Amino acid sequence: MTAAAPPWALLAELTHACPLRCGYCSNPVELAGRSAELSTGQWSEVFRQAGDLGVVHTHLSGGEPLLRRDLPDLVAAAGGAGLYTQLVTSGVGLGERRLAALTGAGLRSVQLSVQHADPVAAERIAGARSFAAKKRAARLVRAAGLPLGLNVVLHHGNLDALDDLVRLALDWGADRIELANTQYHGWAARNRAALLPTPDQTERARTRVARWRERLGDALELVWVAADLVDTTAKPCMGGWGAVSLTVAPDGTVLPCPAAGALPGLEPPNVKDRELAWIWRESKAFNAFRGEAWMPEPCRGCALRTVDHGGCRCQAHALTGDPARTDPACRHAPDHPLVHALVHGPAAHRPAYAYREGGP
Repeated sequence: MTAAAPPWALLAELTHACPLRCGYCSNPVELAGRSAELSTGQWSEVFRQAGDLGVVHTHLSGGEPLLRRDLPDLVAAAGGAGLYTQLVTSGVGLGERRLAALTGAGLRSVQLSVQHADPVAAERIAGARSFAAKKRAARLVRAAGLPLGLNVVLHHGNLDALDDLVRLALDWGADRIELANTQYHGWAARNRAALLPTPDQTERARTRVARWRERLGDALELVWVAADLVDTTAKPCMGGWGAVSLTVAPDGTVLPCPAAGALPGLEPPNVKDRELAWIWRESKAFNAFRGEAWMPEPCRGCALRTVDHGGCRCQAHALTGDPARTDPACRHAPDHPLVHALVHGPAAHRPAYAYREGGP
C-alpha cells in the first residue's frame, strides 16, 4: 500500500438530475435517484471531514446543483469548512435572487457549461432550450463580481466552432474557458462513435488554441484538455489515482474519479458507512491503482509512468475489459490498435446522437 498525501480537491456531485440531455455526459448510465441523495446535514458533514482531511477546493456539481433547494446551505457549509466553493452549472435556473442567495452564503466562483456558440446548435447538442439562460447567467455572475469560467466539452459536433467559442467567452466576460475533449464514460461511451472527432479536426483545433493564446496573452485563460484517443498519448487522469482529488456521488459513494464506479471489483465505500479520512487512506478502492506497483509492462519500465501514471483506468476497462491494462490511448500500449481502429474508422458510418435519458 502506497502512503497517500492529503487530497486538495473534492468533486461534490450533489445530484444527477439535470434539465439538459447532453449525449456527451460522463455521468453513469444508471443515475442516482433524487430519493437516494445525501441530505443537507450529510453533505455538511462531508464538507467538514473534507476540510479536516486537507481539501481546500470543492466543485459543487451534478447533474445540475441548482436543483437542490438547499444549495445556499451547502455553499455555507463548505465555506465554513474552509473550502473554496465553485458552482459548476448549466446556468438554467440561475436567476438574480438565486445568485444573490448563493453569493450571500459565500460562493466564490462559477463555471458555466456551454455546448456551442450558435444558439440553435447549442440547444440541439443539449437537447433542451437553454442558451438564453446561459447568456443571462453569465451576465449575472459578472455583475455580481464573481470569477466566471466557461466549460465546453468538445466533440465532432462543435470542434470546428472553436474560434466562435473563444469569441463567445470574450463577449460574455469570462476569465477562463476550458476546452475539454470528451471523456468517453457513461452516456458519452454510448455515443462515442457519434462524438469522436477526426484527427484533422483535432489538429486544427489545437492549432487555433495556440494562436488564440499568442493573441490574447493573459486576457483570457485558455485550457486545452487533450483528446487522448486522437493524440496517442495517455493523460495523467485526475493527476493520478487517489493522488489529488476525490469524488462524492449524490448517494454518498466515494470514488477516486467520477467514472470509477463502473470498474469491476472496486467496492467503493460510502460516507454513510466510513469517514473520508479512512476512505482516502485505507480503502481498497483508493489504493487499487495508487503508485506504480500495480502497473504492467510497458508502463512499469516506461519513463512516462511518473507523468501519465499509467493513464486512465476507466478507459482501459471500457476498451479492454481490464482496468489494470495499459491505457490503450498510449501509442506504446499492446491494445493501442483498438484506439487506432476507432479514430481512423469510416466516418460515413457515424451514427445518430442519442440523448441522455433521465431528468429532474
